[in-house]
Amino acid sequence: MNKILCDVYRSLKKDEAYLYVEQKKGLKELPEELLEIFGPAEKTLTLILTEDKKLARAEATKVMEEIEEKGFYLQMPPPRETYMLDLFCKKDKSDHEC
Repeated sequence: MNKILCDVYRSLKKDEAYLYVEQKKGLKELPEELLEIFGPAEKTLTLILTEDKKLARAEATKVMEEIEEKGFYLQMPPPRETYMLDLFCKKDKSDHEC
């Protein structure tokens, strides 16, 4: 069974965005464009990633494959439910915009 010692960083710029990287490589080898989009990162946890590991919003095998291929796995926020859009949209006199 494959294992990856993995650090997970959360974006301080994009709510609910997380970056999984191999611990020994860290963030130093990531593409500059990715780091600009992701913004400042805060390390939230270190874990041993295995194929049967349960993750909240991703399949461990997919995360491991992307870390091996690209050097990272980017977990973006889930799509917002339409019934909650009024909490995130600017309201104007006649309508609201998102």
